[in-house]
Amino acid sequence: MAKNRKIHSSNFVDYVRINCTSGDGGAGATHFRREKFVAKGGPDGGDGGRGGHIIIEAESQLWTLLHLKYKKHIRATHGKPGGKQCASGASGKDVVVKVPLGTVIKNADTGEFVCEITEPGERKILAEGGRGGLGNWHFKNSIQQTPRHSQPGTNGEEAWFILELKILADVGLVGFPNAGKSTLLSTVSAAKPEIANYAFTTLTPNLGIVSYHDEKSFVMADIPGIIEGASEGKGLGYQFLKHIERNSVLLFLIPADSDDHFKEFQILENELKQYSEELSHKERIVAISKADMLDQELMDEIAKTFPKNLPHIFFSSVSQLNLPALKDLIWNSLQTELEQDA
Repeated sequence: MAKNRKIHSSNFVDYVRINCTSGDGGAGATHFRREKFVAKGGPDGGDGGRGGHIIIEAESQLWTLLHLKYKKHIRATHGKPGGKQCASGASGKDVVVKVPLGTVIKNADTGEFVCEITEPGERKILAEGGRGGLGNWHFKNSIQQTPRHSQPGTNGEEAWFILELKILADVGLVGFPNAGKSTLLSTVSAAKPEIANYAFTTLTPNLGIVSYHDEKSFVMADIPGIIEGASEGKGLGYQFLKHIERNSVLLFLIPADSDDHFKEFQILENELKQYSEELSHKERIVAISKADMLDQELMDEIAKTFPKNLPHIFFSSVSQLNLPALKDLIWNSLQTELEQDA
């Protein structure tokens, strides 16, 4: 992901249902060689062409499934029939459907997982084109010198698929509305998320590239705020919790003016756990935002409420307090996660 992205909420589509129909294979030909000085030419019927495939391809410059929202039916063309002189019919034209990185494809009828697209340029065949039929020259043998039959092509495939986008980012920002996630992202990257003092300012995920030492960088995602009960479908939380599944490290943002910092963390953590047990095993960092409102004594008191084995830090996006230290903490956590996966 080479660019920062702010996607307008009306253009952000992370779920579509599409129908894919691949092409039928062309029929093999039944034909015999006919030339002026060849009285009894043998069979020379060619093979039918393959039907067109429906292919999913990753496109690193796509950030939404909007282009598929109003294109529900995708069809490939049929293969052409075989010709004389063993000429094969032309194959049907493949249809390539481009999707963003992080797209998961499932069979809409069975719910069965089909594939996930995570690498630039990666391709998967969703619906395979029908096989072309064999021409009659294939069926000639010592007993049957003039076979008068050939194969029809096989039918293509038709199915409904669900395409679901899950944002690919190294760090996911987790917090209630107005925890300071958008402000942090805009401060440490070139992303320009909308910032205002009301709930759910962020209605779509925002991505930013955060520069680190020696030209290193990592991708941070600002996920729309969670409310208590989000895992049960309340508010906007459930709609966006799936985007956190892809993150290597979760950065929990708790505002300095919270009534109970550790309790707020526990509520957020419980929402993630209720949504997916796997989320509770990810690397976690707690960051107390707007820390320029606190003196050292208050910071010490708040720090005591968190377990010693849970990394935590106080920072301020406005005053730049501890921002370099926060980057260090995130980077080290990402390296730990990489080492564990190796």
